[in-house]
Amino acid sequence: MRAPMICWAFLLLALFGNACNGFYLPGSYMHTYSPGDAIFAKVNSLTSIETELPFSYYSLPYCQPKEGVKKSAENLGELLMGDQIDNSPYRFRMNVNESVYLCTTKPLSEHEVKLLKQRTHDLYQVNMILDNLPVMRYAKQNGIDIQWTGFPVGYTPQNSNDDYIINHLKFTVLVHEYEGSGVEIIGTGEEGLGVISEADKKKASGFEIVGFVVVPCSVKYDPDAMIKHQIYDNVPSVSCPLDLDKSQIIREQERISFTYEVEFVKSEIRWPSRWDAYLKMEGARVHWFSILNSLMVIFFLAGIVFVIFLRTVRRDLTRYEELDKEAQAQMNEELSGWKLVVGDVFREPDCSKLLCIMVGDGVQITGMAVVTIIFAAFGFMSPASRGMLLTGMILLYLFLGIVAGYVAVRLWRTIKGTSEGWRSVSWLVACFFPGIVFVILTILNFILWGSQSTGAIPISLYFVLLALWFCISVPLTLLGGFMGTRAEAIQYPVRTNQIPREIPARKLPSWVLVLGAGTLPFGTLFIELFFILSSIWLGRFYYVFGFLLIVLLLLVIVCAEVSVVLTYMHLCVEDWRWWWKAFFASGSVSIFVFLYSINYLVFDLQSLSGPVSAILYLGYSLIIAVAIMLSTGTIGFLTSFYFVHYLFSSVKID
Repeated sequence: MRAPMICWAFLLLALFGNACNGFYLPGSYMHTYSPGDAIFAKVNSLTSIETELPFSYYSLPYCQPKEGVKKSAENLGELLMGDQIDNSPYRFRMNVNESVYLCTTKPLSEHEVKLLKQRTHDLYQVNMILDNLPVMRYAKQNGIDIQWTGFPVGYTPQNSNDDYIINHLKFTVLVHEYEGSGVEIIGTGEEGLGVISEADKKKASGFEIVGFVVVPCSVKYDPDAMIKHQIYDNVPSVSCPLDLDKSQIIREQERISFTYEVEFVKSEIRWPSRWDAYLKMEGARVHWFSILNSLMVIFFLAGIVFVIFLRTVRRDLTRYEELDKEAQAQMNEELSGWKLVVGDVFREPDCSKLLCIMVGDGVQITGMAVVTIIFAAFGFMSPASRGMLLTGMILLYLFLGIVAGYVAVRLWRTIKGTSEGWRSVSWLVACFFPGIVFVILTILNFILWGSQSTGAIPISLYFVLLALWFCISVPLTLLGGFMGTRAEAIQYPVRTNQIPREIPARKLPSWVLVLGAGTLPFGTLFIELFFILSSIWLGRFYYVFGFLLIVLLLLVIVCAEVSVVLTYMHLCVEDWRWWWKAFFASGSVSIFVFLYSINYLVFDLQSLSGPVSAILYLGYSLIIAVAIMLSTGTIGFLTSFYFVHYLFSSVKID
């Protein structure tokens, strides 16, 4: 919560400062380099869209830095995402084009060969970072230019049983000359916040890194000749060989020499625009189609709600209010539809405590999603700041516990008419959804530990998460619950009869209609869901948070309208058990989200291999589905509750 406030404070300083001519928010603090300055690349975990199991870069026999492997400081989000950023021996000197020798390995052991071949077959990518920019490579596929982040560990040629390792990298570093005038920079990245002042402008002049591109090659060297070199010795430049005999094969007792070339190219790209190449997302028309499709659903449902309110309800109430008491008594005997359940509509539902708990958690999740997406849409959560999005979501969820506790306990008081039992409600609100997530993550973590993946959550992080849960979330939820006991309970507009009214039999179970209603919210969501799943599982950047914010607002409206329409339909057939049906009328969208996730696994993630990867995918998809159920169900329930309250507050009852 504090980070966004600090960001706003610095933004105001930048806007109103006399020396300021402009500002830039997303990304990390700008670095400028003088010619010859040494810049070291970093390496992230090896990743694959085949297995979704990240592994440490140094789990393979790569060259290590002279000073030893050192982990970079990582935030909570990076650790949870399985990122492991280490230093590397790859050194660049600003504006110095050179071809450099790194090292020659010892003869490969059987285990190392098996590991290299396995990582090659599973399409693992090496993820390198220079000045906070991921390395990018371009490739042609079916005549179309495709850009990727990272480069492969190795490759297997067609019609060949041999594997070849990537051991020579041709880097192109795009630089822009910065003269240090007319621009104020506000950074929010891993290096921290900062503003370049007038006094620092002269000092800040130099070259900025605005692009980082690689062409990976496999080159067979003579290890006896190469081992005579020292690290960072210059070696002759080589071209990527097309002949397999000149490429470095992976087999036992082979000694692999690693080299790289770097070329600095001046570019007109400015530092604030350097992420544009990564964030280009095709298919803007598809996003607009999704939004127009959602609007059509909204207008259709809005028309139904309009008819309910202005024609049916208003007409019935007007007729009812124009009659005298004697006529009203006679009419009460002839009433049909929703007016017949006036004495039962606010009867306590089954499992009322569970309903309060789920609504409280739903408010917490919805608030977290809305605030996160708004900040992301305004550029506060740039992909340049790795893990910031997830870290921000976790912190927001923790501090919104106070709202969850308040809403759950106030609803509990409204249903029960007393505050008795509010502590257990607050405790369960604090433990229900986090407990589900904790159990699923623990199961998945044992699987990741067994695979020795960097995606496994360390034991130390487990204790950090438990401390955040029980030292921040639980106390705040209890505080919110206490505030809920002090708030005025919502008074029902009608009395509840002692004996429940019998519900007429129906041809089809009402749950069929309730579950089918989830298709309408899903229709507003599924196109954006495809892009989000592609971002998570195919390693693509997702940064169209403006579209996502619009879709979220449309989803809220559709959930509210669907739930109101379904609640009114149930009341019209004298079914007064509307509480849970209102929740699941919109919450059932989660079933379709989970089914779509399975469809995406089968048809779009065909490269995903092995039961471990499938279990991980389904585990994370289940967490997402539960969160969506709680959020959308809460939106639908609260809207229906106030609709029913308004509807029956207009009825005169003696």
